[in-house]
Amino acid sequence: MMRRVLWQGLVSGAVGTVVMTAGEKLEQRLTGRPDSYVPARVLARLTGLPEQPREQSRALNLAMHYGQGALVGVLRSLMAQVGLRGPLASAKFAVVRLTNDQILENATGVGAPPQTWPRQELVVDLLHKSVYAFVTGLAADALAAKDGPGPGQRHAALREGRHSDVGPLPRHQS
Repeated sequence: MMRRVLWQGLVSGAVGTVVMTAGEKLEQRLTGRPDSYVPARVLARLTGLPEQPREQSRALNLAMHYGQGALVGVLRSLMAQVGLRGPLASAKFAVVRLTNDQILENATGVGAPPQTWPRQELVVDLLHKSVYAFVTGLAADALAAKDGPGPGQRHAALREGRHSDVGPLPRHQS
């Protein structure tokens, strides 16, 4: 299962990142908001590379933006493989995606906690990361569905809902 989780997650995360990026570019054309070089600065600090002027950090920016999106997609793939699928799972994943950004940005000193941001920037970030989470979720769910229901879905099929009198699936079924 872990090989499937890995490749399906990288693919799903990459798809989510491409769609999120397209939405970001469209939004930037409409609002005039400039590109953010926070991803490049974070990657430079994480790797010990020197921080560069904006023009020179485009490659770092793209590497961090797409790399982080693909890697975090592995977690959404794991969710889908074990049976956590659909819009509710994607909403949960959106929180994970936002948290991942904030941990890296704040740990490196490149970013500030979101509650200190101007509201407009916060709304834009939440929107784009939500698009990423739901598109990544759609891709991960579709790929995982080819492998059948996950253990959680098989357990739920025993009796709808969560009940203390329904034991776990036998090991050979999970």
